[in-house]
Amino acid sequence: MILSITEENFIEQMKRKNQKALEYVIDNYAWILKTVIKKHLYYLPNFYEECMNDCLLAIWENIDCFDPKKGSFKNWVGGIARYKSIDYTRKYLKDLENENIEGVIIPEEDRSLKYILERELSIEVEKMLDSLSKEDRSIFKKLYFEDKNMDEVSRDTGLSKSILYNRISRGKKKIRREHEGVYRNEEH
Repeated sequence: MILSITEENFIEQMKRKNQKALEYVIDNYAWILKTVIKKHLYYLPNFYEECMNDCLLAIWENIDCFDPKKGSFKNWVGGIARYKSIDYTRKYLKDLENENIEGVIIPEEDRSLKYILERELSIEVEKMLDSLSKEDRSIFKKLYFEDKNMDEVSRDTGLSKSILYNRISRGKKKIRREHEGVYRNEEH
């Protein structure tokens, strides 16, 4: 007997690694991924397909992390697409930076694009961190954007590593909770 994949069973089937369930996700939820990816990678259309594939892989590999009590599957998928898109923008900017370091002259249009992307990324990050206290925003920026390690952040802030881990964990949960509504708005 061949099991039919439906809205009621596709998540459970994905957890069982049934590839038909992934096909169901592609058929029914790819539009959310495309919408979010195109919004966030508007200036980088060459990355759409690769980002889409990474999103699908992340959904497949992390389906056990999906919790329907915390939000809908659509919101979860939108969140994955959003964060993957931000990662692609950061990767592109880092690659541009590396080209510049190697002495390659970056064409004017790439410098303009770099400026636009850095600005958009900065605005996006600020929106995400807005829900945190000033001190927690500072901790997140040091760790994730200044690439400091825990020892350096601990030294800079005077907080123990255990307190930092606790604040980061609470901060991530708060960001996810606060931005679930954002994903709903991006769907339409």
